[in-house]
Amino acid sequence: MMHGKKVVAIIPARFASTRFPGKPLVDLGGKPMIQRTYERVKAVEGFDRIVIATDDQRIFDASVAFGAEVMMTAETHLTGTDRCAEVLSRLGETVDYVVNIQGDEPFIEPEQLKEVAAGFASDAPILTLIKKITDVETLFNTNTPKVIRDEEGHALYFSRQTIPFLRGVEPSDWLNKHTFFKHIGLYAYRADILPGLSALKPTSLELAESLEQLRWIQNGIRIKAIETQFETIGIDSPEDLEKIQKMGLI
Repeated sequence: MMHGKKVVAIIPARFASTRFPGKPLVDLGGKPMIQRTYERVKAVEGFDRIVIATDDQRIFDASVAFGAEVMMTAETHLTGTDRCAEVLSRLGETVDYVVNIQGDEPFIEPEQLKEVAAGFASDAPILTLIKKITDVETLFNTNTPKVIRDEEGHALYFSRQTIPFLRGVEPSDWLNKHTFFKHIGLYAYRADILPGLSALKPTSLELAESLEQLRWIQNGIRIKAIETQFETIGIDSPEDLEKIQKMGLI
């Protein structure tokens, strides 16, 4: 499953959230969101360890209660990547890859984790997932990052705007003229480069788009973008939770 690599899955989870404070502990059908996410990850065989990384005692206690390995990390981390880097530095063992699964992905498909794992054979510095866009609303939604790739599947650029721009084509016809991809925020980092990623300073492109992965591209680090057929249903706000409840998923 892991192509002979030693792999640790890390689930960053923070309590503070502008749009949805306490999100990792919200109840989803009798279980906190962080537990639902953890169980999805645990369904995939081959991870050497699965670690929840948090800066909040409430999340720590809840994670311990359902039997997860959990580490308290610094409150100063600005990104999940930084939190993953701290956990890696404290593992006390050598690993090949670290997989970063956001704590607010209780419906992540185990198959998506397997798709990322398939990329370990390439020894790519960073791996992530993308999915074909099939509806106009997503295509022009600036909350949904888009990505374009080179001929070998490496990300050239991520943007909240729709890329590429189709000159001379009415926006309503764009999906009929080109294949567009959205980015799914699941990452795998080669362990030897993760500390360096965390040490990088924000770049102009990252600050412009508010997309962390542009920091890596602007510093010349390649990101292998693997296409998935599976949809991811994230929960970013209380309104998203209401939609999921109406869909009957919980």
